[in-house]
Amino acid sequence: MTQHLQRRLMPRHITFMALGMAIGTGLFLGSASTINLAGPSVLFAYMFGGLMIFIIMRALGEMAVHDPVAGSFSSYAHRYLGPFAGYVTGWNYWLLMVGVGMAESTGVGIYMKQWFPDLPQWIWVFGSVVMIGSLNLMAVKVYGEMEFWFTMIKVVTVVLMILGGAGMIWLGWGNGGHPVGLSNLWSHGGWFPNGFTGMVLALPVVVFAFGGIETVGMAAGEASQPDKTIPRAVNSVLWRILIFYVGALFVIMAIYPWNQIGTQGSPFVTTFDKLGIAQAAGLINFVLITAALSGFNSTTFSGSRMLYSLANKGQAPAALAKVSAHGVPIRGVLVSLACLMIGVVLNYLLPKNIFEMMMSILSFNTVWTWSMVLIAHFSFRRRYGKTKFPLRGWPFTSAVCLAFLLFVVFMLGYHPDTRVALYVGAAWVALLTVAYFVFGIGRRMSLAAADANAV
Repeated sequence: MTQHLQRRLMPRHITFMALGMAIGTGLFLGSASTINLAGPSVLFAYMFGGLMIFIIMRALGEMAVHDPVAGSFSSYAHRYLGPFAGYVTGWNYWLLMVGVGMAESTGVGIYMKQWFPDLPQWIWVFGSVVMIGSLNLMAVKVYGEMEFWFTMIKVVTVVLMILGGAGMIWLGWGNGGHPVGLSNLWSHGGWFPNGFTGMVLALPVVVFAFGGIETVGMAAGEASQPDKTIPRAVNSVLWRILIFYVGALFVIMAIYPWNQIGTQGSPFVTTFDKLGIAQAAGLINFVLITAALSGFNSTTFSGSRMLYSLANKGQAPAALAKVSAHGVPIRGVLVSLACLMIGVVLNYLLPKNIFEMMMSILSFNTVWTWSMVLIAHFSFRRRYGKTKFPLRGWPFTSAVCLAFLLFVVFMLGYHPDTRVALYVGAAWVALLTVAYFVFGIGRRMSLAAADANAV
């Protein structure tokens, strides 16, 4: 008899999961690199990138509301494109979650060394694996509560920075009572100081800052009232991205010349310091730690649920479908944690390189997942027509978004620093293909049987 997950995630949990994955190290640390590429025009890049992500989320949300299952886009690819597509998408996403989990746990180690420079980085990485693993072995509601509070810390920080920055711009807070004004936005080379090309080059980096936002789909199988919860979470994505990313960067670039941002540390630290907040660096370091733990928490959740879904479709060992009395796929969690321990070893051997290495090679996996969402959605709409939570403008909006993702893939290959992502991604897909067609791994259950037993 198939064991089931429990629908214990409340509306606020789902909404904050979407928000938590959107607000992370991409905003607190990665924004300086995109500003250096595009200058003030990075605001337009975030708006356009946010719109593309919103289209992907609406496509995923339409399928999730119609059929809220564990495995999300892997299950939809399996059902609407065939078992092989679901198999590759599922294992590809699990690898992505493990890789991002390694990067986020490494982030915890890096930030903790700011406070404890004499302790080895790997100790903090190991501690974060144990902590997050323990949380994920408890009832899913515990995971939801922790993600809610992790995200709340980030939200409050960004809101305070925006409000404080607005006070500096218009009221002269922290600047001797003299308003800073908005002239920095256009006084250092205009809105496009590096030309239109600079903004275009920033787009792939901007898009990957939103990576993980598809976790909302993974939570659909454990959401209470998914027909109400999922649309609310999906629809909140776009305007919250505009507030937190565009709003924060607008304030930062109004206060500081764009070509000086990042040269004196995090603009968040500098802004709070100017506002007279003591220990600003320590405050932001605490927020960065919670941001990394939040991302690590969500990747562990999503990775274990993907293994559970694959096991229920016969595309992973059946033992991984085991669910505890609290509705947790306990073996999926343990397997994911065991693989995350590789990150502890890598932090012992390569403490200075692991974060950048993991994030750079996982870009392909992210694009694959988003592309499968859109392609599966095409087949879904042909089968069912317009449902009660439709993607507006389909199929035009999906076609534009797919073209954009192809452009991102091209840019990954164009830059030598990110080209490795295509090599690693192609090798992983080739390995899965051989496993599926040559060794028969993942072909034990027919599509009809998967449809009957999917949960």
